[in-house]
Amino acid sequence: MTQQVMFLDPAEVLEKIKDGSAYVIDVREPHEYAEAHIAGVALMPLSQFDPSAVSPPEDKTLIFHCRSGRRCGMAAERLVDAGYTGKIYRLAGGLLAWTADGLPLETGASN
Repeated sequence: MTQQVMFLDPAEVLEKIKDGSAYVIDVREPHEYAEAHIAGVALMPLSQFDPSAVSPPEDKTLIFHCRSGRRCGMAAERLVDAGYTGKIYRLAGGLLAWTADGLPLETGASN
């Protein structure tokens, strides 16, 4: 993985969400998202992932997440391979780590 892809722990991601500086993309599938997801994140399933559709505002930190970390790594690689030059962060440990830390989740389908 390139140096432009780094990890943030769940507490760091939550802080960025709370202060409005995060642009978080969940790359799990819609049925997984409906079961439980982080409030306010965008759903962009890896199975349909289009790097050209990723356009975080310049003042936001781009963060990918999935269940355990594998799929968000694949999404980050695809984005880098497509020529993205900004920093990319991954939620360390994915939603499993988020849940283990007792952080809040929502249920229901994406908008």
